[in-house]
Amino acid sequence: MFSSLYHRFSNDIGIDLGTANTLVYLGGRGIVINEPSVVALNTKTNRVVAVGMEAKNMMGRTPQHIRIVRPLVDGVISDYEVTEEMLSYLINKANEIDKKLFRPRVVIGIPVGITNVEMRAVYDAAISAGAREVYIVEEPMAAAIGVRLPIHEPVGSMMVDIGGGTTDIAVIALSGVVRAKSLKVAGDKLTEDIITYMRDEFKMLIGEKTGEHIKMTIGSALPDEHGEEMSIKGRDLVTGLPREAIITDVDIRQAMYSSISQLVDVIREVLETTPPEVLSDIMQRGIVVSGGGALIRNLPKLLEMQLKVPVTVSDDPLTAVARGTGVILEHIDEYKDVLIKNTDDISFR
Repeated sequence: MFSSLYHRFSNDIGIDLGTANTLVYLGGRGIVINEPSVVALNTKTNRVVAVGMEAKNMMGRTPQHIRIVRPLVDGVISDYEVTEEMLSYLINKANEIDKKLFRPRVVIGIPVGITNVEMRAVYDAAISAGAREVYIVEEPMAAAIGVRLPIHEPVGSMMVDIGGGTTDIAVIALSGVVRAKSLKVAGDKLTEDIITYMRDEFKMLIGEKTGEHIKMTIGSALPDEHGEEMSIKGRDLVTGLPREAIITDVDIRQAMYSSISQLVDVIREVLETTPPEVLSDIMQRGIVVSGGGALIRNLPKLLEMQLKVPVTVSDDPLTAVARGTGVILEHIDEYKDVLIKNTDDISFR
């Protein structure tokens, strides 16, 4: 029985096309690829030098003719050709894992509320990269499916997916989105806030990788019992020379304060416009948080304090959307009503 199921689903791929990382779910095998959404280009030859982790390792260390590109900005394709190259690389890499893979059917997760033009760009890039058929699903819906929320039932559930470029908030019931909002405050914005804070308060320039490392190491939304600090290296903006500084969790909390407050306000707005019966379900069942932002220390606790609603972090929050695309692939008939299928005449739901 397993071999027949594997044969049926092994030519299907689920893709969480994220601003920071792209994950690939291969039917019958699970998540087989988790790579940064980064591409290195040679500007002299206009050819791709590296994709994924290999390209990310080059950040800040390239000669002038090598350009590091993040083809997705705020969850939306900003460079079509580079995105196509990245998707081709991922599909080919999946093909190396499963030699039977040929022109796969693909389910791709996208942010809530993107335009038809942006959706078409995702579709065309996947088709050009070798997909046979492309289905599109909104990321919070995919995350809800990935964490096994009862989306088909007449019960309200709330999903907050804090990714790299966007935070997608959705209230879901009966296989549909009751209320939803997407905002461009997520992991990358918090990293940018830290870099800006270091420049303004410490007069020190640090890179994106350092900012991300600081966020994940000592970043927190609420004070801890034991304060944390770390030493970082950067360039002194006054002298232009290398300098080392000691920063604390208080500094980073202050750096991220404005963005986290904005995130809380938008979630509150969605709750305020949710129908009372559905809101009652959410108050009882709570909010589920996924994505890399869910790993920021004490952020779920802060949300719970500010919103007066129970908040839980999903198991393995980084892979929730990718796992959701996998569940959809393996039960495609059951989940057809949550998908946006892009056809040649762009007849979206």
